[in-house]
Amino acid sequence: MHPELAADLDRLPALLEETRQRAVAFLGGLGERPVVPRAEEPAPVRLGDGGGIGLRAALAEFGERWEPRLSASAGPRYFGFVTGGATPAALAGDWLTAAADQNSNSSLDPAGQHLERETVGWLRELFGLSDAHTGTFVSGATMSNTVGLAIAREWLGERLGVDVAEDGAGALGRVRVLSGSAHSSIAKALSVLGLGRSALTAVPTLPDREAVDLAALERALAQADGPCVVVANAGTVNTVDFDDLRAIAALRERYDFWLHVDGAFGAFAALTPEHAELAAGLDLADSVCIDLHKWLNVPYDSAVQFTRRRDLQARVFQNAAAYLGPLGEHPDLVHLTPENSHRLRALSAWFTLRAYGRASHREIVERCVAGARALGEAVAGTDGLRLLAPVRLNVVCFTLADDPTAERLAELAAEVAGEAFFTPTRYAGVPALRAAFSNWRTTEADVRRTAEALARAVAKRV
Repeated sequence: MHPELAADLDRLPALLEETRQRAVAFLGGLGERPVVPRAEEPAPVRLGDGGGIGLRAALAEFGERWEPRLSASAGPRYFGFVTGGATPAALAGDWLTAAADQNSNSSLDPAGQHLERETVGWLRELFGLSDAHTGTFVSGATMSNTVGLAIAREWLGERLGVDVAEDGAGALGRVRVLSGSAHSSIAKALSVLGLGRSALTAVPTLPDREAVDLAALERALAQADGPCVVVANAGTVNTVDFDDLRAIAALRERYDFWLHVDGAFGAFAALTPEHAELAAGLDLADSVCIDLHKWLNVPYDSAVQFTRRRDLQARVFQNAAAYLGPLGEHPDLVHLTPENSHRLRALSAWFTLRAYGRASHREIVERCVAGARALGEAVAGTDGLRLLAPVRLNVVCFTLADDPTAERLAELAAEVAGEAFFTPTRYAGVPALRAAFSNWRTTEADVRRTAEALARAVAKRV
């Protein structure tokens, strides 16, 4: 064994304690560190051909060169994208995931698979899905949407009498994928799957909404030449608008289509009585995408993909090798996603669900929704800012009242980035900023601090 490896192995308990202390200090400072620091990239360091510097020295160098430049993305005022944090239990689960270092894809070494299946069962219950749905952990919403649409692609082949998994997407001919406000990952998935970005057809939405117009969707379905795919939204990115899932599912009585629901974070509306109706009908979908490193507050990267047709899922992703288990009634996970290997992602979710249950996660959702409403009210009451859409759940979409150019909004976002982080968007043709509430640490005090920072920055521009 190389001397540096041997020395670190001998000192491992002490070195892990130093690592723990650094992690605790980082987490302890999340509330006050700059949310997105303004710092240049450090000068590069060559690896060289010789030995390394050892873990203790590497920890010190990391603390000097990189840690000060890391954002507080796990903290309470990181409102960019849709970013959760890591609950204490989820963090413990992630540490143990790395320590155990399981590749949980095979029944030849089954404990990880069994734990994942138990966790998927809890998630299915959490979101009100029936036993008809089976689920698999993947890396994020983009991969979840990709897997769901891959199953849909195989379903199209089944309907048309071709074997897409064997003969390729070209056997299908032109494919139509209909959606009102599809997330960008849908087009990306269609590209990856060989169906092409042009397969996505934008269906008109309701006036001043991102929800699909059902009459327009029915017209598009009537014009479709054969079976197609409908991507419905349970929470759009800009305004967290919801398609009427039950009404869309009812259209299958007259039209032949696969219903995929992108509920990356909007599916969490099911946890709270006040908003559960928004996600009603989720169980009627053929496939469902739900992201977990968003509102479940587990570390990156983690999502789950549900489907009613695990047989088609296995047909797409089956992998034949002597060292892999058979498909069988309960296929090994290696046969259900693009990955032949994946870390035990389920463990963080297992820990947070077991530690806090439905009630605590409902409270996180309700507190985030309350925070979004409060910030929305503050924005509406701030001279120089304009709310672009109602705060339906956990996202505030706003812009400058006058001359809302992308450049001016970027300047505003940069000015407040030390206090709060927003990401840019465009809604109804207007450049805007979005604040997405999904972190378990966010409190009323953080909302006030954010609103005050925005007001100060806007006042400078008046």
